[in-house]
Amino acid sequence: MKTAQIIVPVYNEEEGLRRFHEVVGGIADGLQDYAVSFIFVNDGSSDGSMSVIRALAKEDPRVKYISFSRNFGKEAAIYAGLEHSSADMVILIDADLQHPPELIPQMLSYVGSGEYDACGAKRYPGFMSRMFTSINNRMSTVKLQTGATDYMCMNRKFVNAVLSLCENQRFSKGLFAWVGYRVKWVDYVQGPRTTGKSKWNFRKLLSYAIDGITGFSVIPLRMVSFAGAVICTLAVIYIIITLIKTLVKGVDVPGYATILVILLFMGGIILLSIGILGSYIGRIFMESKDRPVYLTDETNIEKDPEQGSGSGHKT
Repeated sequence: MKTAQIIVPVYNEEEGLRRFHEVVGGIADGLQDYAVSFIFVNDGSSDGSMSVIRALAKEDPRVKYISFSRNFGKEAAIYAGLEHSSADMVILIDADLQHPPELIPQMLSYVGSGEYDACGAKRYPGFMSRMFTSINNRMSTVKLQTGATDYMCMNRKFVNAVLSLCENQRFSKGLFAWVGYRVKWVDYVQGPRTTGKSKWNFRKLLSYAIDGITGFSVIPLRMVSFAGAVICTLAVIYIIITLIKTLVKGVDVPGYATILVILLFMGGIILLSIGILGSYIGRIFMESKDRPVYLTDETNIEKDPEQGSGSGHKT
């Protein structure tokens, strides 16, 4: 019998974890071709999520868990789950039940058929999501699926390929797209949250989008170079025009407004350029430290020597 593991990133989901386990566990029980287990990854929750996970592990031997020493972010939780997985099939799903668990059998059937290496779920995207995907796809050779989510079913080949990409600052949607292979996309309608509230806000979404663009494209750097070249050209033209006017009409004193506008414009361009360069230099700085992606505080998963380091160290 084939094996499947369901990876569940958890951050302050105490209220809904038992309900999640009940619903997804029931679906897992109905999968006759797969022996299913769970890997809950507690991403430094500040509520009682870890206590619930420990209780579930005592009640259900299929439940395994990893608990971080602090909050490292969802991307680290995804990486940890994949790194500790060992099943033939790996399913990545959120704990809030907004990813419909009833899609799991369908996703497994697509990947299990051998026709596809992964199956991802996509929803109708909002305006900001569509705009980000459009900008990313114009600026990067890695094309993202519009409406794509982290809800994925992957075979072992796909998982190993993702784990081979060992950068510290991770953007899973981009990594899933970068490795390529054959991916089947299925549509779903996202339901409302039944418990808790979203952990995402505009600041986090903006930071996530910037990480996605700077992690897979150098076009912003080229745009800065192009803008600099255009501004220099315009400046030379303006200097020539000014010299001609001065030679023909004499000194034109009232140029204060023009000079002020040019200085403000140039200052804005310089600050924007520094900001874009800083984003890339910041990524280089963080990667050069070679820190682990996460640190484990507690786990009930026995270390497999054939797996990764199990502590988030890039190998």
